[in-house]
Amino acid sequence: MYPFFKRLFDVLASLLALVMLCPVWAVITVLIKKDGGPVIYKARRVGLNGKPFIMWKFRTMVVNADQLGGSSTPDDDARITDIGRFLRRTKLDEFPQLVNVLKGEMSFVGPRPQIQWAVDLYTLEERQVLSVRPGMTDSASVRFPSEGKILKGSKDPDGDYMKLIHPHKMRLSLEYVLNRSMLLDLKLIFQTVWTILK
Repeated sequence: MYPFFKRLFDVLASLLALVMLCPVWAVITVLIKKDGGPVIYKARRVGLNGKPFIMWKFRTMVVNADQLGGSSTPDDDARITDIGRFLRRTKLDEFPQLVNVLKGEMSFVGPRPQIQWAVDLYTLEERQVLSVRPGMTDSASVRFPSEGKILKGSKDPDGDYMKLIHPHKMRLSLEYVLNRSMLLDLKLIFQTVWTILK
């Protein structure tokens, strides 16, 4: 019954959160629009069973940031806007992914979705994380709440991400796939909220 209750929770909780946070969405939209660019950044990610999907985020970087640098973002990345730094620090930039959850492309809890080039480097064992829906948060998000701090000052953020962060995140993601349950999902949601508040 776990898949049924997990999906039911995702639908009801994402609907409730979208309704309750509409005023926050409106304020963030006005602040981002000050530089004239789009409000939503649509990132191509790899989802359940390796199927690509478009993940929504509030735009936290300058327009055309993809053409100006890599996919990994240190805290001192010059592409990050002023409002973007605040959104990243508070994790509010992830809020639009509630739409992805409602559509069934993501879940509240699950391994964070990766970009295609990173997935192409997965070992056969690591590809097990593609057997579940990617999530807005997971145990790796709790353990590494600020990847940008780890990558700060890096001359090769993508390479350093794969060396310094990816192995640990993958181990935690595989543990989640093997031990997932509704109780664990709720625990990780509360841990994520607590980590952000701290």
